[in-house]
Amino acid sequence: MDSTFAMLVTVLVVALIFDYITGFHDNANAVATVVSTGVLPLRTAVLLAAVMNFIGALMGTAVANTMAKMVHADDVTLTMTAAGLGGAILWNLLTWWFGIPSSSSHALLGGVLGAAVTHAGVDAVRMDNLQKTLKGLFLSPLAGFVIGLLMMVMVTWIVRRMQLRTVNRAFRWLQMVSAAFMALSHGQADAQKTMGIMVMALVSAGALAADAPMPVWVSLSCAVAMALGTAAGGVRIIKTMGTKIIDLKPIHGFAAETSAAVTLLTAAQFGAPVSTTHVISAAIMGVGTSQRVSAVRWGVTTKILWAWVLTIPISAAVGSLLYLVLSAIA
Repeated sequence: MDSTFAMLVTVLVVALIFDYITGFHDNANAVATVVSTGVLPLRTAVLLAAVMNFIGALMGTAVANTMAKMVHADDVTLTMTAAGLGGAILWNLLTWWFGIPSSSSHALLGGVLGAAVTHAGVDAVRMDNLQKTLKGLFLSPLAGFVIGLLMMVMVTWIVRRMQLRTVNRAFRWLQMVSAAFMALSHGQADAQKTMGIMVMALVSAGALAADAPMPVWVSLSCAVAMALGTAAGGVRIIKTMGTKIIDLKPIHGFAAETSAAVTLLTAAQFGAPVSTTHVISAAIMGVGTSQRVSAVRWGVTTKILWAWVLTIPISAAVGSLLYLVLSAIA
């Protein structure tokens, strides 16, 4: 078997493994609130999220195109791509083990950039796409927080004259809809990043033209991998997001999920890769803050924020180290 073809197949398989890991690492983004409020049992919520993730992954390619062109095509190699994926996978597994809601998007960005800069220097990075990505990654949590706060204020005002029992019953049904909406947006936001990395690898191996449309098999394989990963579940992070940031009721879960989904779908229309973990976490914090600042458990939140800050540099360092190791072996 040709060595380039064998390496390409390896990179594509690793990319799908990353997509699978993203599914079970980030499934808390879609189901944590609906499970913690008791609206749906864990297994039902996870299966709902898996189906909606699959559908969402097939909705457009704008985010994938941004990720595919994060590094100049002439500077992309299969070894570099494999190292970047490895850095992201290792960080995802580490944060999943400790139940920390970190960003798969940040991990992938850091891993790829670390490997690319080590391979070809800073000039290898396309600064226009990097700026778009960084703006999306850092502005989207702020948007999620603000929209979550305003959404909760608006919903509270609407139901202010209703009996508590009626409110809880109504929002138990509404939260099923918002959970599905959140899972749909999660599939669109996250699966497309892996599609972009797979396209990057295919172009570098000469198997796909740089201006070619997204191959259907790439979209379908990423959608399936993420759906299967989501179905596998990630209970550790579900507990952190669903119970340790604020005490959630169905009305809070509805407001947080809807706010996060709106933020994610809006970003996807602009082709901006954003972190679903950061957006839903920030939306939950915004919902809690709308009640009172003390409703948010800021001690837990501080740990999450540290994970957000450290993800890109650590993933970049691991991606860089893996590139050096793989280059020495090859």
